[in-house]
Formats: sequence, C-alpha cells, structure tokens
Amino acid sequence: MNLDQHRYVLPARDIPTAWYNIAADLPEAIPPHLNPQTGQPATPQEMGAIFPQEIIKQEVSTERWIEIPEPVREKLAIWRPSPLVRAIQLEKHLKTPARIYYKYEGVSPTGSHKPNSAVAQAYYNKQEGIKRIATETGAGQWGCSLAFACDLFDIECKVYMVKVSYEQKPFRRSMMELFGASCIPSPSNETEAGRALLAKDPNCTGALGIAITEAIEDAAGREDTNYALGSVLNHVCLHQTVIGLELKKQLAMAEDTPDILIGCAGGGSNLAGMIFPYVKERMEGKGPQLLAVEPSACPTLTRGKYAYDYGDSIGLAPMAPMYTLGHTFVPSGIHAGGLRYHGMGPTISMVRKLGLLDAVSYHQNECFEAGVTFARVEGICPAPESTHAVKGAIDEALKCKETGEEKCIVFNLSGHGHFDMLSYDKYLAGDLEDYSLPQENIDTALNNLPEAAAETSIS
Repeated sequence: MNLDQHRYVLPARDIPTAWYNIAADLPEAIPPHLNPQTGQPATPQEMGAIFPQEIIKQEVSTERWIEIPEPVREKLAIWRPSPLVRAIQLEKHLKTPARIYYKYEGVSPTGSHKPNSAVAQAYYNKQEGIKRIATETGAGQWGCSLAFACDLFDIECKVYMVKVSYEQKPFRRSMMELFGASCIPSPSNETEAGRALLAKDPNCTGALGIAITEAIEDAAGREDTNYALGSVLNHVCLHQTVIGLELKKQLAMAEDTPDILIGCAGGGSNLAGMIFPYVKERMEGKGPQLLAVEPSACPTLTRGKYAYDYGDSIGLAPMAPMYTLGHTFVPSGIHAGGLRYHGMGPTISMVRKLGLLDAVSYHQNECFEAGVTFARVEGICPAPESTHAVKGAIDEALKCKETGEEKCIVFNLSGHGHFDMLSYDKYLAGDLEDYSLPQENIDTALNNLPEAAAETSIS
C-alpha cells in the first residue's frame, strides 16, 4: 500500500453547489408537521413566527436539488471539503481484512459537522433582517457552531445549554462566548417554562427537549428573534448532505466502493448528511448497508415508537412524525450530550421505517473504550458522540476478521473531543457509569404522547 494515498482531499471548487433533498426520492411522503395547539398541519404562516421563509420552504420541499447560495459556499470554503481518511493504523491494530475510512468533520472551526447547517441558517435569517437567534444545545457543538455562524453574519446569539452538559463541558461555553454568544444552563430562570421546571425539580439536569422549549419561548416572544435548530428537522439534514456528496467523490478518488456506512445518531443530522446521497441506491437493492449507532441510555431507533410527538418537552414545538421515546423522557446524564434527545428526525425516521436503515445501541463505557483505541492508533480524540460511530466501525471490522470478508467500512467522525477531556478523565479513572434503561421509563413517557399520535395514523 502507498501510504501517501490514505488521505483524500477535494479542492475547494468541489464543494457541492446544491444540497440533495431525499424527499424527492422516498417512496412515501413524509407526514406533515402538526400545529401543537390545533393538531392540524402547520402552515407556513405559523412556522414563520420562528423560522425564516426560505428555511420553511426547504423544510417542506420535494425538489431533488436545492441550490446552495454563493455566500454560504464562500463560508463553507473556510474548512470544506473535509477530508476522507483511510484508517490504516486502526486496520493494522485490529488485524482486520476490512478497509476502514472515516470522513473527518472535526476540521471545521468549531470541531464538528454542525457549522454545515449553522452557516446556512444564519445566512437566511440575515437575509430577512433578523437581528437575534435563540437556540438550544446539548453537548455544545451546535451552540458553538451557531455562535460562529452568527458572528460571521453579525447576528446576536442566545444559547440555552442542557445543564448537565453545561457543567460537564465548560470550554464549549467558553467557545460560544468567544464568538460573542450568550450561553446559560437549561432549565433556566429566564423563561416561563424553565422557571416551572425548576420549581418542580430544582436539581433538574435538563434535556434537549427542555432547552428547545426555552429557546422557542424566547424566539416567539420577540419580533427581532428567530429560532434555529441544529438537528432533527428536514432542512438541517438537507444542509448536512454536503458530507455524503463529497464522500462519493472521495471514494471514487480512492477507487473504492462502500459496503457499510456508519454514523452516530441523536437527532440524526450527521448520519443523514452522510447516508442520504446513498439511500436511493439502497432502495434499488444495491448500495451500502446503512447503520445508525445510538446510546443505550437514549435508544430512540432501537426501542422507540414511530408516532407523532412534540419536538420539545412541553409542547410548544410542532408535532413531528418520528421515532420517539416520548417528549417527557429525560435521559441519564451520559457524556455524549448531543445524543440525549427523545426523538429522531422525520426523514431519518422514514428511512428507518422503510427498512433501509439498521440501528444498534451501546453503553458509554464501551464507546469510550473504542474512542481511546482510535485516539491511540489514529491520533485523533473523538467527541463522545462520535465514539459511537467508532465503536460501530470497530465491531464491523472485527466481524470481517472472523469471516475473512474484505468489506469497505466508512464512518462519519462527526467531531473531535478536545473540549470533552473531563469526560475522558472520568473514563480513564473508571468513574463512568453505564445506565440500563428500564422499559417502564420508556412506557411511562410513551403514555404521554400527544393525542395526535393516537388519532393520526402514520404507520
């Protein structure tokens, strides 16, 4: 093997000129979002209270290709195209005949895939004259990315960060403030929803659904403010397809064809970005296996129900058709904060429902073990979320070792873990706990699904 050929980097001119919209090729239409008050399909006017019109158009579009505005491509060129790397040292360490590649999104200014959508959303809000954006963040990657994007377009940014992650990952808050954003732990005393939750449970560790509620309440209460979401929604997954579109060109450079694509899954954005350009091939009975890896503490795809549910914890956000654990579900404080969301994006959920996407779940200790292995042989410390994809890739490579199959395994290394060293410290000290999620916890939350989940058939 020529070791000079293990890294595949496209020139900046090869940044995609259009996003790929999977809705154009799915055999079933994705059911519409529902107004949380009426239970009827949400209208563009209703969604316009917190989103810019271009984002709303993208959310419901069935056009196959949506042009990326040149100002957005110009900002993406700061770090894109991201490299595809052959994990030669990992292959040797595992003694596997498999060929392992990773698409490395940690090269972005904030160290994850999240700016791919943050830049686009900030741009569209700027075009409509919005002065301020409110958002939530779990582990902090999205908060950092939106802070960065808002700084590029001179927009004020307010971030509600899940309290347990705010305490676990202080340097992500520092990065948000570096880019000029304001970051506070959620639940907070700054919103009616936050105050109500704290009155009920002063020690509440928070959840993405709670932080979303606070951010939406903030945005809905000010005319100069919109809301931005970093995962789940169709337009976010759309923006992330730059990952998979680049990947196709890079694998062609490597003269290789993927047998399996692997990504971690919380709300679904990095996974969608990598696999959506391959789903049509999968529907045609060819193309790679698609695998989602999620935490056992928040197993949305592996143990959740496909139903209408609120996108937030209280019911301010539209109801969406998704695999869900129930909007009242509060996961344990695992260190992969970006994967602690009760629901999965509607487009990812539809791909799963159609039988085109497989899913597995792991405990956090075995994922950190995989992350440490990867760091020691490949030299990159993965984010806790990304360790799930690493674990999935290692397991698939070990299967190849047993069978002798020479599969091509590709996973999305969605971000680095440079701001997660406290989590690694706990793992190395043996202080991380695995959490076995009782079925009764899921059943209790699923019993609180909105009435539309029972009244509207999406099976």
